[in-house]
Amino acid sequence: MKQRSFKTFALLLVTVSLLQSCLKDKCTQTYTLLRPVYKTRQEVWSEIKSKPAKAIINPGKISLFGSTVFLNEIDKGIHVIDNSNPSQPKNIGFIEVPGNIDLAINGNRLYADLFNDLITIDISNPQQVKVVSIKEKVFPHRAFSNGFSADTNLVIVDWLRKDTTVTVSCSNGQGLGPFLWDRGFLAVAQNFSSSGAAAVTKGMNGSMARFALKNDYLYTVSNSDLKVFGLQNADQPQQLNTVPVGWGIETIYPFKEQLFIGSNNGMFIFSVQNPAVPQKTGSFQHAFACDPVIADDTHAYVTLRSGTTCRGAIVNQLDVIDITNLQAPSLLKTYPLTNPHGLSKDGNLLFVCDGKDGLRVYNAANPASLTLVKHIKGFEAYDVIAWNGNALVVTKTALLQFDYSNQTNISQRSSIAIQR
Repeated sequence: MKQRSFKTFALLLVTVSLLQSCLKDKCTQTYTLLRPVYKTRQEVWSEIKSKPAKAIINPGKISLFGSTVFLNEIDKGIHVIDNSNPSQPKNIGFIEVPGNIDLAINGNRLYADLFNDLITIDISNPQQVKVVSIKEKVFPHRAFSNGFSADTNLVIVDWLRKDTTVTVSCSNGQGLGPFLWDRGFLAVAQNFSSSGAAAVTKGMNGSMARFALKNDYLYTVSNSDLKVFGLQNADQPQQLNTVPVGWGIETIYPFKEQLFIGSNNGMFIFSVQNPAVPQKTGSFQHAFACDPVIADDTHAYVTLRSGTTCRGAIVNQLDVIDITNLQAPSLLKTYPLTNPHGLSKDGNLLFVCDGKDGLRVYNAANPASLTLVKHIKGFEAYDVIAWNGNALVVTKTALLQFDYSNQTNISQRSSIAIQR
């Protein structure tokens, strides 16, 4: 591994604690510095292959493909989990992809971000994957923060932590503030069908996804735009279009001929009848808050939560939106929640991850009058995929599975622990 220092200053992510000493108008502050560890792009690319299973530590996005679960380890890579027996899932491998946040699966090809690159991986054998192609610098929003950039041939593969204490002025209660500037440090920008069924051709993503698949096209969202990649040659995705959407874009959800895009202040609907040139169909404005969105034929479901980097209104709720008129979506009803995150719907059952308040399962046969079927507590829920009587739930402490084939008796099937 290589460590490099640069003459430019760069912003650090830091943890700050004020010490209780103040001497001659001087105070001390303790910071946790994060120094990047680098490899060249070529070194990183050569190491993207199947590796032994690793403990799940910091899970993010999730995708289900047939009987295999692909679970992102934030900025590290992708866990491969054999889910052929949902009662006994097995963590069978790890694909090392530094800077990975999002993924999507089309046939035997997995598409993922590697910082600002798009990588295509052959997953015909999930335990013996192969890199097929890499498109460089197609996601500029995943570049380094605040306009600073490192040697473009280097990739951050890890961070070394070091505590340091500095002396600052106590006058007017001012110190260095929550950030420390230093030479040689960089920070990465934050971006905070079941077995036995018919042949599965596309992976099923959770609602927090920024990648979505529709026919032979891959759609991705950044903070402000929608990108279209043609997959007519599955091994060589071709960027076809970039469509401005707005600011604060967070998630994307495909349903039939529409893309539902969640943002800090609303939901946008884009038609993909012309798949290479998405056209805005309609939009719905809501309070400024973080949100994902899902949809069915007649309604969209949007969760809004506070206490995040969105820093909007103090709002924690589920909005049910009537989309029978796609050009003019309208609010049907709002349901108060604790701190909702991801959600999923299977038939009339609606699954909502309510943060520290666990998982809520609703009967959504009448969206104007949801009825609570089950409230499962004891964990902090982040995202969920529900399909064919089985629900996968990503939590802070475990990857959980629930059996809802008997809707009057929803029960836990299995758990894979997450190490914190």
